[in-house]
Amino acid sequence: MLKRKIGRLCTLVLSVTLCTALFSGCGSSGNSAKTSEKAKDTVTVATMYDAKSLDPHATNDVASSNVMKQVYQNLVTLNDKNEVVPQLAEKFEKLDDLTYKFYLKKGVKFHNGEELKASDVKFTFERAISPNAAAIKHIVGDVDPNGIKIIDDYTIVIKTKKPSSAFLPSLTHTGGGCILNEKAVKEAGNDYGMNPVGTGPFKFVSWAKGDKVVLERFDDYYGEKPAYKNLVIRAIPEATNRTIELESGGVDIAYSITPNDVQRVEDNQDLKTMRVMENSLTYLGFNCEKAPFNNEKVRQAISYAINTPAIVKSVFRGVGGVAVGPVEPNVKYFNPNLGEPEYNIEKAKKLLAEAGQPNGFKATIWTNDRKERIDMATIIQNQLKQVGIEIDIQVLEWGAYLQGLKEKKQDMFIVGWACQTPDPDMALFGPFHSSMKGNNNFTFFGDPKVDELIEKGRTLEDSPEREKVYYEVQKLIREKAPWVFLDNAEEVVGVRNNIEGFKPSPFGYHALYNVRFADNK
Repeated sequence: MLKRKIGRLCTLVLSVTLCTALFSGCGSSGNSAKTSEKAKDTVTVATMYDAKSLDPHATNDVASSNVMKQVYQNLVTLNDKNEVVPQLAEKFEKLDDLTYKFYLKKGVKFHNGEELKASDVKFTFERAISPNAAAIKHIVGDVDPNGIKIIDDYTIVIKTKKPSSAFLPSLTHTGGGCILNEKAVKEAGNDYGMNPVGTGPFKFVSWAKGDKVVLERFDDYYGEKPAYKNLVIRAIPEATNRTIELESGGVDIAYSITPNDVQRVEDNQDLKTMRVMENSLTYLGFNCEKAPFNNEKVRQAISYAINTPAIVKSVFRGVGGVAVGPVEPNVKYFNPNLGEPEYNIEKAKKLLAEAGQPNGFKATIWTNDRKERIDMATIIQNQLKQVGIEIDIQVLEWGAYLQGLKEKKQDMFIVGWACQTPDPDMALFGPFHSSMKGNNNFTFFGDPKVDELIEKGRTLEDSPEREKVYYEVQKLIREKAPWVFLDNAEEVVGVRNNIEGFKPSPFGYHALYNVRFADNK
């Protein structure tokens, strides 16, 4: 009997011990899971396109800038009021109409351990204005190659060839202002675009072309360090796949949510959308050096034959708005008097007849594989039939598309242009000045009066006179019709609810180093 009681007691003690251990184990497991949940150290972002290069002097595309924004820094940057303020510079001075003096912060490290010196700044600008950096000629082309002088290790003077009110704002651009390390560039040689070295919050780790770029927090960064360690930027061209990845948690942030998916994201309790009107637009461009598009009346006729508001409403369904001119509505000196483009089939037919094309003609529209652009091309194809113009649509891979534009092989094409500073010079000089033909000016458009106004505008200080010049050049470009202005873009970003600190930029590329996980507080 006693043995049985002892046995029962032992069994009871053993059971209690096992249960205690079990629940203790469950408790530990729960704490571990909680700790694991809080230890999220990788932010993954989905973009529409892969970068072309991570060399800021080799390209001027938004996809590349979205990566470079995290890796590099500039002498100056923009604050929340779009004012130019110091970044790598401790301070700067404008000594006269042509001369700027920059005092560098001391102790700033590049990702390879080198300290930032004035020699790196000099090397950067000399490289940026070399013939090999044609992609950014419109950004830093006014720098005087003989006017870059080192005063000491932390002080440098940069002169422009002519007065330019656009100069300081241009230095906030990834192409115009990212400061490179001379040693890193020379060591990498032709491979530098795949091995970038900057002073930014993140350093480069790896790049699988067409797939993803991996960055890592730079622990020797002189400023406030990111709250997480790893940043992965994935190229996911298919819009629906970006949304699916966002829903599943495969990515934390997804750029360029399409009109088709906006409601789907907004209805998901785990997600939110963030929207901002961009300083960019989509346009239908003409090859102005190729018949019949070298005839201004043909271009004007096509402009009248296209019902732009109907296209924007059909394709974008409340995202963005109708573009009216070459300067976007939230850029300085936007001309509000232009009004929406007129849709008038009879005027279009009359102009075609005057241009010697009464029965229309055949032509091709190029686009890349972005769905909205293909949809716009399809609607334009149908609308131009009304005036006898037969359109063939060709969808090209992005790299081949850009190369074909540079080589002047296009008839018409649909693409975007972003004004990546708050100054209107960025909206106008690159795509419309005759010196930029084949280099952002993909229409090969040139007009002496347009050139004169653009050049005058960039020399004037902000004033009613400068405003008048920019109002006039916007009106003139619309009359000359090298572009049919389609839509002003709105960036819709899908974000998971546990992401904080992200703020989309109107310039199309976004800072990711301020992002944090809410769970990590």
